[in-house]
Amino acid sequence: MILIDDRFLPESEASVSYMDRGYYFGDGIYEVFRVYNGQLYEKPAHYERLIRTAREVKMRLPAPIETIDARLTELLERSGVCNGILYVQITRGVAPRSHAFPPAETKPVLLAYCNELERPVGKMQSGISAITLPDMRWLRCDLKTLNLLGSVLAKQEAAEAGADDVILHRDGIVTECSASNLMIVKDGEVWTHPADHLILHGITRAVVLRLAEENGIPAHETAFSLEALRQADEVFLTGTTMELFPIVTIDGVSVGGGQPGPVTRKLQAAFEKTIPI
Repeated sequence: MILIDDRFLPESEASVSYMDRGYYFGDGIYEVFRVYNGQLYEKPAHYERLIRTAREVKMRLPAPIETIDARLTELLERSGVCNGILYVQITRGVAPRSHAFPPAETKPVLLAYCNELERPVGKMQSGISAITLPDMRWLRCDLKTLNLLGSVLAKQEAAEAGADDVILHRDGIVTECSASNLMIVKDGEVWTHPADHLILHGITRAVVLRLAEENGIPAHETAFSLEALRQADEVFLTGTTMELFPIVTIDGVSVGGGQPGPVTRKLQAAFEKTIPI
């Protein structure tokens, strides 16, 4: 079942125009909600970010957020998805190809769907590998837009190197991963890049920082270097679909003896308790 604007359609009947600005410019925004036990996780935070991104790219929403919420809730109910994701994107609309914004009356296009997706428990327990690469993305990584080619190319480089993900850096300062935030642990304290324009303001990132405070784990939103990354006792990423993934090798070198560390495990356990039942 696909939601397009206010219509619920079978996938076989769903289509969008070839003149949609999201298709030829990537002129759109999106959110991915995690679905746990039929419920949207951290829903208010996702809507807040959606509204902020729309404002920053000067895009109006196709309806009040309360109406969008009602439609997405109905989509989730119709889909029958219990554990998975709900994806929603909004483009600036259908218009002749021109870089300047189309006329003000152009209607934004909303598209959404749900997919089943089980929790990746195996990788959460065993950990993953990563490589480091220069961060070549644009300078508004805080906005959740459809312009993801930089992340796609980075992820492909990791795949070709036989790694699970990539850790990005700008002039030796670590930013985040290809599609998730990054945290390191040193001497029992957590460090992560501040939520500025160079990283996405991750929903799971915010949850983990809150959990660290609640569990007496010092956490610092302070930029750190590649050297600090390589000297870290533990490294993990955070993301909507991945929750907390330990990173146990970086550029072929083991992190913390190649095993997820105690702080990571403690935060994983605390996150588990936030999942609705």
